[in-house]
Amino acid sequence: MISLLFSLCMLFTVTSNREPLVIRNVRITGVTGGKRTQAADVLIRDGRFSAIGTFRVPEGARVIDGNGQYMIPALTSGHVHIGTLRGTTIEPAHYTRENILRQLAQYSSFGVLQVLSMGTDHPLLFARGLYDSLRQGLLPGARLYSAGYGFGMPGGAPGAGFPMDKLFRPANTGEAVTAVDSLHRMNIGIVKIWVDDFGTGAPKMAPEIYQAIIQRAHQHQMKVVAHVFYLGDARRLVAAGVDVLGHSIRDSIIDQTLLQDMKAKGVRYIPTLTLDVYATAYGETPSWINDPFFVRSLEPGVADMIRSPDYQRSVREGKLYDRNRRAVQIATQNLRLIAEAGIIICLGTDSGALPVRAQGFAEHHEMELMVKAGMTTVQVLTAATINAAALVDLSGDTGSIDTGKTADFVLLTADPVADILNTRSIGSVWKNGKMIFSADQ
Repeated sequence: MISLLFSLCMLFTVTSNREPLVIRNVRITGVTGGKRTQAADVLIRDGRFSAIGTFRVPEGARVIDGNGQYMIPALTSGHVHIGTLRGTTIEPAHYTRENILRQLAQYSSFGVLQVLSMGTDHPLLFARGLYDSLRQGLLPGARLYSAGYGFGMPGGAPGAGFPMDKLFRPANTGEAVTAVDSLHRMNIGIVKIWVDDFGTGAPKMAPEIYQAIIQRAHQHQMKVVAHVFYLGDARRLVAAGVDVLGHSIRDSIIDQTLLQDMKAKGVRYIPTLTLDVYATAYGETPSWINDPFFVRSLEPGVADMIRSPDYQRSVREGKLYDRNRRAVQIATQNLRLIAEAGIIICLGTDSGALPVRAQGFAEHHEMELMVKAGMTTVQVLTAATINAAALVDLSGDTGSIDTGKTADFVLLTADPVADILNTRSIGSVWKNGKMIFSADQ
């Protein structure tokens, strides 16, 4: 991983010149509406798309051949966790500048150039201009957007064993409002709340608390994302005005009334199917375990851990194993219903929260699972680009291949519309019009 970060720094430096760049002969996959242009040329100036299609090549421009590769917008993952994972453990002590940059380099090498960290960040991120530099893309790797410090319950979920020592745990509505105000002063645009018992029967956040959080956040033009599991909680949260359901509903099949309510209110949905798949898949040996694309995403020691018979047995014997297996089936059915209802779906995975939720690979695996759930490849690519970018108010600047937008894109050697697995055929990744990752290096 250190060598990857060094390579990204070198590419970032070597390609930092500002002369116009022309990439000839690329096949642009316009995710909105599924439009696809064959053998187009692209002009990039000052890190932005300047012309697409047919144009006069500017004098002094650098010209490269795209060799018929497929150009897609860089991916955005709307639900990740940064900094607390290292090796086979998750600890608050792992949250360092070096670890954050290392993991953002990891995401970028998989074509993920924007990530939203969901409520488990630490004060280090907001000190000495680090967050501003990461958000503005001034440092190598993916841009980082943060929900700051999320909201849990005093003595409740999320509980011990999670590196969430900076969470707000308001005991009353006054404390909740004060905490939201503090996030607003930090220039945070997303609020994360946990409304779940994690299958343990632990106390869940009371409706009056999350109603106060949602109301105050909206007064500050901040979005609220809710960690959910149960249909009943989702129904009450939508009625209270929540903006995003940050996980699938996994205990019951969603009903038409809630679907209509979500559609009418513009509630976004982040399915995180991989979260539930990974909760049970390593009870045995999954089909992807030797895939090089997967292996290169793993933290040191994780490959040996998940291959261990003792570890696999511990997964199978876990108290929530059967519950999690059912959750996968219900979540898959609910995603199909959500998509059919025309509700806005965004890519997100919860990657980085646990060692088995591999950063970068999880995003591509999530897209595969979304297609298996019944979404089209174009719908999935839309969820992973323009929809997820809109979640962090970036759709006007990234998320599609359009003139005037930031030139963040991935060149693939195979067509992702024909087969979503082709998002893994990464030839190179480009940020601000500069190549930051190449499969040949």
